[in-house]
Amino acid sequence: MNALVKRVLYFPVTKIIIGISVPFSLFVVIQNFVLKPFFYSIIQGKSIADPIIIFISAIVLLVSYYYLFHFYDKRKITELSLKYLPKEMFGGFILGFSTISLSIFILYLLNHYQASGITTTHYTARMFTVLIFAAIVEDLFHRGLIVRVVENWLGTHIAIVIAMLVELQHIFNPNSNLFSFSVDLIWGFTMAMMFIYTKRIWLPYFFHLGWNFSQPFYGSNLTGTNDLGTIIQSKFNGPELLTGGAFGIENSIFTASFLLIIGIVLYYLAKKEGKIVKGKLFNRH
Repeated sequence: MNALVKRVLYFPVTKIIIGISVPFSLFVVIQNFVLKPFFYSIIQGKSIADPIIIFISAIVLLVSYYYLFHFYDKRKITELSLKYLPKEMFGGFILGFSTISLSIFILYLLNHYQASGITTTHYTARMFTVLIFAAIVEDLFHRGLIVRVVENWLGTHIAIVIAMLVELQHIFNPNSNLFSFSVDLIWGFTMAMMFIYTKRIWLPYFFHLGWNFSQPFYGSNLTGTNDLGTIIQSKFNGPELLTGGAFGIENSIFTASFLLIIGIVLYYLAKKEGKIVKGKLFNRH
């Protein structure tokens, strides 16, 4: 292979572009030209077919990413290693769910949250699989790809900054405001630290899933949207800084503080265990 072509092909930015475009393109083709025609032909109700399609689509995305970088980098795909999956799956989900739950509990004690009933009528399997897929797309590409490549190239600290800036795409969500801008940055920092500490996507992914699931579970909007259904019928009242307002409970000062504390603790542990790296670019003499 020509030296210049090789340098361009293996340049970190090129890796990120290829790493996003190839798996995502394959997913789009397989979902629209294979999965949807097949499952819609054998299952009449979309409410049943769609969750299956979305779930298989997530697997397609992971498998295509795995084999792309297996051949591209000629390495073990450690970011998808299943070695500690049970621990990171249950631990991540419980931590994400508990973080939101703690904020809800504080609001309840302050009389800013009232629950009136429980029903699963407004929460469907399709909605949950949408959360599964949305989280895997973000954590695979943001953490498993962008943070990983930038950290190896420019070091941990620059990777953290890039991770925080990437999350600013959420400023376009409904009901975003100046405080949600800050929460996006904190989210990017903490999620990056989960990946940097474990070097796998599973802890941030399952934390993300627990975080996302818990908000409509308690009757809150999720990142500004209110069309994901609810399980607990509830009412929020009080200052927007405490309740999160129309954006949802993740925009509460309580939730943002807990999220930041998790990120700081992980940074401290990563530094203590020698997991903060300079990056290959700065290791050259």
